[in-house]
Amino acid sequence: MLFTVGEMARELGIPASTLRYYDQEGLLPFVKRSGSGMRIFTDADYETLMVIGYLKKSGLSIKEIKSFISMAAQGDASIKDRLALFRGRRTAVQKQIGNCRRLFLCWNINAGTMRLPKKPAPKTPSEPFPRKTFPRNTETSDAV
Repeated sequence: MLFTVGEMARELGIPASTLRYYDQEGLLPFVKRSGSGMRIFTDADYETLMVIGYLKKSGLSIKEIKSFISMAAQGDASIKDRLALFRGRRTAVQKQIGNCRRLFLCWNINAGTMRLPKKPAPKTPSEPFPRKTFPRNTETSDAV
């Protein structure tokens, strides 16, 4: 089955602009183009794009992913290098998971004891001149 950029983006759950960016950065040398220059994706491209997504989510930079794509294009000659890359990422991801677990534990421990600070009472603006109050003279009357 063939997909346009928009269709493939929907399948992957990413913006179409991300696929265009990946193509501009050289991550998608495998993508074919139609006679009018439109990118055409296949089912096999979907699998490769999923791997690119996993590599990105694991923390690899675009440059590192491009290197991986280049290694993959070499076939079996680069298996050891690709395996080393995956093992390195695996170690880094395991460390991230450990950090997240510690953070999660910290949140759980403190969840019952943490309180939001109380908001101070709003201050009323003070008047520039204090008001004077005069006693009312009840002895005089306007009536004649």
